[in-house]
Amino acid sequence: GFLGKSIDRRAFLKRTGLAAGGAAVAIGLPAKMMRRADAADAAAADGDTVIKKSVCTHCSVGCGVIAEVQNGVWTGQEPDFDSPFNLGAHCAKGASVREHGHGEKRLKYPMKKVGGKWERVSWDQAIDEIGDKILEIRERAGPDSVYWLGSAKFSNEQAYLYRKYAAMWGTNNVDHQARICHSTTVAGVANTWGYGAMTNSYNDMHLSKAMFFIGSNAAEAHPVAMQHVLRAKENGGKLIVCDPRFTRTAAHADQFIRFRPGTDVPLIWGVLWHIFENNWTDEEFIRQRVFGMEDVRKEVANWTPDVVESVTGVPGDQVRQAAQTMAENKPGTIVWCMGGTQHHVGNNNTRAYCILQLALGNVGVAGGGANIFRGHDNVQGATDFGVLSDSLPGYYGLAEGSWKHWCRVWDLDFEWVKSRFDQGAYEGKDAPVPVMNTNGITVSRWIDGVLEAKENIAQKDTIKAMFMWGHAPNSQTRGPEMKKAMETLELLVIVDPYPTHSAVLPDRDDGIYLLPACTQYETYGSVTASNRSLQWREKIIEPLFESLPDHTIMYKFAKKLGFAEQFTKHIKVENDEPSIE
Repeated sequence: GFLGKSIDRRAFLKRTGLAAGGAAVAIGLPAKMMRRADAADAAAADGDTVIKKSVCTHCSVGCGVIAEVQNGVWTGQEPDFDSPFNLGAHCAKGASVREHGHGEKRLKYPMKKVGGKWERVSWDQAIDEIGDKILEIRERAGPDSVYWLGSAKFSNEQAYLYRKYAAMWGTNNVDHQARICHSTTVAGVANTWGYGAMTNSYNDMHLSKAMFFIGSNAAEAHPVAMQHVLRAKENGGKLIVCDPRFTRTAAHADQFIRFRPGTDVPLIWGVLWHIFENNWTDEEFIRQRVFGMEDVRKEVANWTPDVVESVTGVPGDQVRQAAQTMAENKPGTIVWCMGGTQHHVGNNNTRAYCILQLALGNVGVAGGGANIFRGHDNVQGATDFGVLSDSLPGYYGLAEGSWKHWCRVWDLDFEWVKSRFDQGAYEGKDAPVPVMNTNGITVSRWIDGVLEAKENIAQKDTIKAMFMWGHAPNSQTRGPEMKKAMETLELLVIVDPYPTHSAVLPDRDDGIYLLPACTQYETYGSVTASNRSLQWREKIIEPLFESLPDHTIMYKFAKKLGFAEQFTKHIKVENDEPSIE
């Protein structure tokens, strides 16, 4: 009877003696006595409780969140037991997402820096002043002189609108975090089997008989994903972890391989040497589906066990054991994260990982494939929907035919969209390439777009204004140069629920605006997890303070800049908010 529904935690611990004693009692309880813990005054709160379903924003696993709302206030939170991804679990980050929405350090209203001090301004004033400035820059230096840095924190619908927005402005200088996190994966995997994304699902790993982790510490970076790995182990799967450090993930491994940082490719070639040497390949799979494996064999033949050990530091018997485990326990999957991608040879790493799976015939099968654990809740979706400097939504690229396709989708005149871009052209292989069909500057190079001499940049003029929309700079290198670039810009606009490093990094007295976007929990839309699962987020609470949804801010700017009609053609707009539906 001591689990009465009105008891609070402190009284519970008091009655059971000590916290340790309480834990011991709880461990012995039958499952039917375990129930949800309520605060003592929750039952007495006024107003009915409304249940909302959302998705955690902290990584790309896509854990379901059940929110309890009373009188418009987010009062309680539970993990979603029906979700196939988190199965009723939360990590420490996920358990705290309510604090992200109700955070004490939220940016409450638009602000601008004047004389070295921040001043509060209205939304109308901010939109007018920023709009006037970038229109003046456009007239003088061309549309490419404004950089639109987007975000993996957009929903799919917001990401789609943001790429369309950049097109209406007339530039391909638009990008987001995936360029930093996983551009090497996209290029490496796409160049190996045509599509740069995770091939299987988290819960598909339950069927894996071998799991090869390299450059991934899921136990810390993707904690809930780890439960699927452990489920596979319970089903008899073998876990191999390759890492320079003994991580929390390595603590669960059947085999831990400590190798020198940056020697991923030699390690994989070493594994493949044993696979080829012992005829452990899936010859029928290779015959039917793989081109060029003979060239791989020639290269791998150079990586004998003694060479691999001298380069990687891994003894030959350990490499052979890993190869044999993968060969004898199929299907097997390979898992990597940014430990494998964020190298100057990141493309080589990801291609090598994929080639290992092709040699074993582990692609296109349940429990196999490449499980690429990404970082943000919608980094896959924002990439799919084209917040990229080299692509339109759906990976259509920037060719004239791609633009004409999307102009048909948008029901816009192609010549009008083309007229929005600078009308120059750049030297191509066979003929000049119009600006519209030329890749924009990537997020990793925007600094050069500001600081380089104008004649060294393939656009009319250097970057004069920068929008950092849901993207803080602390994930980028070249800090001193980035600081200088921020100070060189004529205008820096930061759109975020919180003041980020961008607000304090540059030493400048003016020319910076902070615009409060609402969090993902104050708007709605769909998101795509690492495994390409598509999930819908409900709006949990109304936007706090003066924050606005990202797509509302886009529309307000589109009105000011003169292309709102084209931007939202056939899209319902109410109170300056385009309907996600």
